[in-house]
Amino acid sequence: GVMRGKYINIKKFESALEKGFGFCDVVFGWDTADELYDQPTVTGWHTGFPDAPAKIDVGTFRKIPWEPGTALFIADFEYPDGSPYPACPRQLCKTVLHKADAMGYKVKSAFEYEFFLFDETPHTVREKKYENLAPFTPGMFGYSILRSSVHSELYHDLIDTCREMDMELEGVHTETGPGVLEVCISVDNGLAAADKAALFKTFAKVLVQRRELMATFMAKWSPDYPGQSGHLHQSLWYKDGSSAFYHDTKALHMSDTFRHYLAGQLRLLPEVLPMIAPTVNSYTRMIKGFWAPTHSNWGLDNRTCAIRVIPGSPKSHRLEYRIAAADGNPYLALAASIACGLYGIEHKLELPPGVVGNAYDLETSPENANLPETLESSTAAFHQSSVMRELFGAGWVDHF
Repeated sequence: GVMRGKYINIKKFESALEKGFGFCDVVFGWDTADELYDQPTVTGWHTGFPDAPAKIDVGTFRKIPWEPGTALFIADFEYPDGSPYPACPRQLCKTVLHKADAMGYKVKSAFEYEFFLFDETPHTVREKKYENLAPFTPGMFGYSILRSSVHSELYHDLIDTCREMDMELEGVHTETGPGVLEVCISVDNGLAAADKAALFKTFAKVLVQRRELMATFMAKWSPDYPGQSGHLHQSLWYKDGSSAFYHDTKALHMSDTFRHYLAGQLRLLPEVLPMIAPTVNSYTRMIKGFWAPTHSNWGLDNRTCAIRVIPGSPKSHRLEYRIAAADGNPYLALAASIACGLYGIEHKLELPPGVVGNAYDLETSPENANLPETLESSTAAFHQSSVMRELFGAGWVDHF
């Protein structure tokens, strides 16, 4: 996704706080390159592109370090009566989180992102037609202390900026590939975690462009290197503060709630995949042997699976949703994964056996459910799914 916005003065801001404000609804008819979708129903030439009602979320206040006297807020699209605008990803995420709350659960999440840096500018990448781009650093060097120290000024600038903008990073390191970094954003409650992820993807690009560099969060920048992940860590908690995923005496310390939740995610992953993998490029990442999952499966601390169960204490027991890539919209990735998990709890779905060893070698085993291999096939499965319409509403499914 793309964050859209504009500057407004104090007087307009005060009015918007009280009454809301209008924002052209063409943003729900554009793709990431401002090309209009074919036959959208929410907006289009047939509607005249009117303003959509928006409301500022004052809880998202942040300061931008290099813009003194300027405040940043995230806004929701919603109608004057408070009902959600049907095409707004953040509102969809809030709706799913409200359902979790009604079921007695609090969601904690954390995103991690891989992204490539290039010694390029917006002008040079176009002049080169996006070919033969110069990476920020050459060669393969995952977890490199050498490169991290050489470029420590950039690293510390990124770390400090994220801390000042309330999206603190737990860690930063080089990954395997020329100029690729990985960051882990600190855990937070559901919506706040998605806000931090969306802001990070935007302002990481801002920060490096101010240094005459370019960042890409494409799922697969080059066929020669592993794709860029957007892994999502998550856990459910009861309202008394205890873990809904951890059980003292159950196998692998996985509670029944955890097992049903995971079973729902696995069962529905082939149908919900477009919300996780939303571009043609997304499907080029899911290649055998390139650190990305190829089937709907799970394993204990197994990085060859779509979902990795990470064992630990009651505080750290969680799952890693490894199917998600860096190009995904964090609000949709979170909404999709949680909604499918809650479906599993509601229907008490049975968890299939976990994969032991290399999941790439078990492609025809019962533990591995096939996934659509193209955006076209995954979109067809999504659109035809009665469960997707049940979880997200027919209006959202048809628009998306």
